[in-house]
Amino acid sequence: MVERRIELDRRYMRKKKMNKLKAQLETATGEAREKLLYKMRRISPFWTEPAKPEGK
Repeated sequence: MVERRIELDRRYMRKKKMNKLKAQLETATGEAREKLLYKMRRISPFWTEPAKPEGK
């Protein structure tokens, strides 16, 4: 049961961190944006940036 708890704690922390990085990504530009994308891909390699909605 201890191993399961450790796994769950890691998962919750990863989700929390990804949400924080996603919020920062909304306003980031240039080199800061690239750094955030790098961190996000390290945490979750299969994550892809959502497509930007087309402006009217």
